[in-house]
Formats: sequence, C-alpha cells, structure tokens
Amino acid sequence: MKTGQPNHRLTAACAIAREAGKAALRHFRNRPVALQLDFKGHQDYLAATDADVEELIRLRLAESFPEDTFFGEEGGGEISDRVWIVDPVDGTANFMRGIPSFCISIAFVREGRTEVGVIYDPLLDELFAAARGSGATRDGVPIQVSGLADIRHATVEAGWSTRLPLQGYIEMLGRLTARGAGIRRGGSGALALAYVAAGRVDGYCELHMNAWDALAGLILIEEAGGWTNDFLAGAGLREGNPILGCTPELRDVLTEITGIG
Repeated sequence: MKTGQPNHRLTAACAIAREAGKAALRHFRNRPVALQLDFKGHQDYLAATDADVEELIRLRLAESFPEDTFFGEEGGGEISDRVWIVDPVDGTANFMRGIPSFCISIAFVREGRTEVGVIYDPLLDELFAAARGSGATRDGVPIQVSGLADIRHATVEAGWSTRLPLQGYIEMLGRLTARGAGIRRGGSGALALAYVAAGRVDGYCELHMNAWDALAGLILIEEAGGWTNDFLAGAGLREGNPILGCTPELRDVLTEITGIG
C-alpha cells in the first residue's frame, strides 16, 4: 500500500476499537466494589467483559468485512489468509482489580503478514494505529521509537508468561538488571508494545506471548521505526512465540541478553 492511500481496514479497526473501548470502560466503572475474582488458570483471570467486548468486535468486523475471518482470545475462531486477530481486553488482571491500565488490541493479518494494528486505551482515550507502509500514529499524530542506544539508560518492559517456567523469566530479569537496564511491568503487553512505538519505553520482551497480544503492537513498533523479531515464524500465529521489540540501536544487546532474535 502506498503512503496516503486510504486503508479501509485501518479506518474500520480504529472506529471499532473506540466503540469496544467505551463498552469495556462502562464495565470497568460499573464493576462491583467487592468483586469476586474468578480464574481460568494460574494467574489467568476470567472476566465476562472480555467475552462481551470480543463479541462486539467480531460482529462489527463481520459487518464490514464478511470475507475476512476472525480469531479472538476468548472465543477462538477461524484462521485464514485474511484474518483479524483480537484481544478484547489486554490487561484483564488490571481490569479486574481496578488498576487503570488495559487496552483493546486489533490486528489484521494477510497471508502471514500483519497489515494493520490498532491499540486503544479507553481510560486515557489514546488510539495507537498503524498500517503497513504508512507509519504509526497516536491520535492521528505520527510517533516514533525513542532511538535510545545505551542499555544503561534504557527502560525495558519484561512480560511474564505462566506458560513457561518462572526461572527463565527471573534469569532474564537478572541479566537485564546486571547490564544496567531499568525494568518495569505494567500488566498489559499490548499496551507496553504501543509504548515502545511511542518512545515511552525503549524495549519490550517476553519469553512467550500469544498472537492476539502481540501483533498490533509489533506493527506499531515497525512502522514507528523500531525493530522486532520474527514473531510469526513457525506456528507463531496459532501458538505464540517469544517476542522482542525495541529501538534498532538496542537490538544487538537485547537479543544477546534475552536470547530472543
């Protein structure tokens, strides 16, 4: 796609993300004070909001693009050569506990390549959006990665996955800290990737991440001038993969430290 050419999928994804975000925000503000926490696995929260928001997104995308398929975190779906990959609420643990850090993540993948990515933070009303070859924006304003090159000055978000042994995560944190990086973990991997694209943090790494959490943020970073590993290699779309996104200047040191390349 040439720069400046209208991208109807990007336009639709932005509108749908905003609508979904408003729905999630209503649930967030109206949740009971004494909330009963439910889990579907180890540190894996179960929230009715996720399913409701995912169904809204699925219906809106089907109305606009009936020829595309849909695959969401909550309800699954069908993966084809043209598929929407969706996390209706990334940061469910934050959402459930009343912590104001979560987002809606929508990506479109054509023939194994992510073409569109949208991440919407309804609490801050920030919309991060990117289309292949057209750059990345926050609320319509172009964004770019920080360009920071010195790991001793860098802030890196390190996500933790319950799908892998904890020891690997602890060891990676130790290596990052030993090299002088500042470490944070905000509880929403998708939002962290958007922050890399916007230059708010300098890198994001996780030893395993699912596609619905990763894809929108990865294209944001790429279109904002950053570097990402080949997340869709092998069975990444269906089964997830390690993930690393950062400024190009930090690529070599972070691939060495994390082992993700």
